[in-house]
Amino acid sequence: MTERYVKICGLSTPETVAAAVQAGADALGFIFAPGSVRTVEPGVVRQLINDVPATVETVGVFRNQPLDVVLSTAVAAGVSTVQLHGEEPLADIRAAQEAGYRTLRAFSAPAYAALSSADRAEWAAERILLDAVDPGAGETFDPSVLAGRAPEGFWLLAGGLTVDNVAALLNSSGATGADVSSGVESRRGVKDTGLIRAFIAAARSAAG
Repeated sequence: MTERYVKICGLSTPETVAAAVQAGADALGFIFAPGSVRTVEPGVVRQLINDVPATVETVGVFRNQPLDVVLSTAVAAGVSTVQLHGEEPLADIRAAQEAGYRTLRAFSAPAYAALSSADRAEWAAERILLDAVDPGAGETFDPSVLAGRAPEGFWLLAGGLTVDNVAALLNSSGATGADVSSGVESRRGVKDTGLIRAFIAAARSAAG
């Protein structure tokens, strides 16, 4: 059975970073998009990830920011991966890859499902994250919207995931793994180490 990939997003403290690493997270996400309660400064992230093993992806999350800002921020933070969570074109993903970063491109699930087959084919080689319409709001989407249109390669399920629903939603969607932020918070923007550990265990309990 293949273990599901798990990304814990919106981290901002040493304690929650350590909890996620110790519980076996595959990736840690840090928000650089303006306007989020979870936004952190690049210098803070550089300190937070100083002792994170190289086997764990460190992901900078951006939304509709100029490419030069994305890349300079990623350099300042020292992250390994760039996640674009807005309307960014494939050219921006390719530019980030050419700059030496792994990439994730996030879509709302309905928007991805509405793409033409030709457009989906353009993104077929990329790692995809599918979210609810309002990212970070803790809302789920119905996986049936993706019927016959889910990505064929690596893709992460996001949006409203919790300890209680992640295994079932992973199984019903067929996603490679899960991305969570609000579902492991004790209050908005404040991560809970116990929920982080429980979420990773629950996601890993999903059938491979």
